[in-house]
Amino acid sequence: MALVLAFGVVLLVSVSLSGVAARTVLSTALLFLLAGALIGQGGFGFVTIEPRDGLVVVLADVALFTVLFTDGQRANLPALREGWRLSGRALGLAMPLTMILIALPAHWLAGLDWPTAFLLGAILSPTDPVFAAAIVGRSDIPVRLRRLLNVESGLNDGLALPFVLIFLATAAHHESGLGHIAVELVLGVVLGIAVPAVVAFAWRSKILTAEPRLQALGPLAIAVTLYGLCHLTHANPYLAAFAAGSTLATLDRVAAEHYEPFGELLSEITKFAALLVFGALITPDRLGHLGVGGWAVAVLAIVLVRPAAMMISLLRTSLSGPERAAAAWFGPKGFASVVYGLLALQSEIADSELVFDLVAVTIALSIVLHSSTDVPVARVLRVEPPDNLPTGRKAPAHGAAPDTVA
Repeated sequence: MALVLAFGVVLLVSVSLSGVAARTVLSTALLFLLAGALIGQGGFGFVTIEPRDGLVVVLADVALFTVLFTDGQRANLPALREGWRLSGRALGLAMPLTMILIALPAHWLAGLDWPTAFLLGAILSPTDPVFAAAIVGRSDIPVRLRRLLNVESGLNDGLALPFVLIFLATAAHHESGLGHIAVELVLGVVLGIAVPAVVAFAWRSKILTAEPRLQALGPLAIAVTLYGLCHLTHANPYLAAFAAGSTLATLDRVAAEHYEPFGELLSEITKFAALLVFGALITPDRLGHLGVGGWAVAVLAIVLVRPAAMMISLLRTSLSGPERAAAAWFGPKGFASVVYGLLALQSEIADSELVFDLVAVTIALSIVLHSSTDVPVARVLRVEPPDNLPTGRKAPAHGAAPDTVA
């Protein structure tokens, strides 16, 4: 109950300050992270949470699935066709480069062996703009930049998983099972397309009609059904979630539009709950024993590796310099890295604790830096936050993910 009470109090404070946060570097994502650290064992000790607790794993998994399902509905087929060149560069070049360039300092500075170093690179390669609301959530930001970040964030979470599993098996000296991983990926995409497609075509019949007040629950029912199917069949749930959102938006735009306000709120709730729990896992012990090398890996991953990889991948594109810089800055962070870090922690590899601690510190630093710089970056792009934000309870939360970690 202490955790529930803390969540309610921080949510109330965040909503009350959201109008101010949308215009400044104040971040509600950071508020939840700090609140979790204060109530956890590294703070006042009001709650005791361990990384291997079922609550942590399930909450991170549900949050990522929910965010990606909402993301996908802003990336319908026409949008994917228009933005595939930029997104393809980010996924096909920047993502592998990020894995490799993180593995190098992880080996030489943090002392990880090569398979484990590449595992860390794979875990941190997803680049979800979960907390960049001032960039991806505004219609007056260049559409090609918003689409690039949205599509990349939706697809790289699932695409990183095969590499995570391969390097995890290699580090644990097990067979990687490439065929099995490929089946999971393909099955995730198939289910993500098939389930909403069948439902969308069924909804076109005159018999199946929903009351207006219940229409937002239709896409939610699809998401819940798909989530259960993925876990029962071992399909990749993250690719399935994004594919399902995109399919639904392509085949039934009306349903997607009815779900959008509800989906955004649901994504916010699950995201903030996961951040609160994640913050409670970050203790002084975890921060202190990393040493200079571990901190250097985290800093390099954020300020050098990801920006360099993204800038290289976007050379000779139509994006302007500020747009390329904005795309390069936001990442790595997000729920995918949290989930994959927990997979490493629960594995049999020798440095499982160290890998998780490196992931936790990198994500925490990323949240602090990225969620507090989205508004300044928007201003660099000559887009000012809206001046007509309500000051009451309906103000949108900064750090929200309208297209969706952070």
